Amino acid sequence: MTDYDFTFKIMMLGDASVGKTSLTIRYISGFFLEDLKLTIGVDFYSKTTNFKGKKVKLQIWDFGGEERFRFLLSQYCKGANAAFFLYDITNSTTIDHLPDWTQIIREHAGDIPIMLIGSKLDLEEFRAVPRNEGILAAKKYNLSSFVELSSKTGQNVEEAFNLMTESLFDKYSKDPI
Repeated sequence: MTDYDFTFKIMMLGDASVGKTSLTIRYISGFFLEDLKLTIGVDFYSKTTNFKGKKVKLQIWDFGGEERFRFLLSQYCKGANAAFFLYDITNSTTIDHLPDWTQIIREHAGDIPIMLIGSKLDLEEFRAVPRNEGILAAKKYNLSSFVELSSKTGQNVEEAFNLMTESLFDKYSKDPI
């Protein structure tokens, strides 16, 4: 018997430097760290939260975004319950790789909820990807939801994880893992 009512594995995906580790650390600790090192391979984090009266453990797998780590992705997808795909709103090339990442996820993890996240909302004045483009991409690739957020200010960070937890709860509480 475990101490949790539910345990969910959530993957953090996207190109290098889009803010995956910043988002993860902000969510887990409430802090924004300015000088983060490049993620080599995968880093693992977890947070326990209460949701609808249930104790939920979120295991967050922060996947290195550099191309050289991409070959590892198919293995780490196995057993994943959800994924966040992050792109940097100030760098339009970071959303261009969405189809490649989603194809790998669907192929190796199945039809799990994938949330599209436009990161670095605090850099709005340098925006290169219009909000509407993110909304359209989420629809086009049949993603579960779309959120823009800032790990630096904390804007929409809790909301993104709550939305994903809600999706996971809806999917798995009827039919436990």
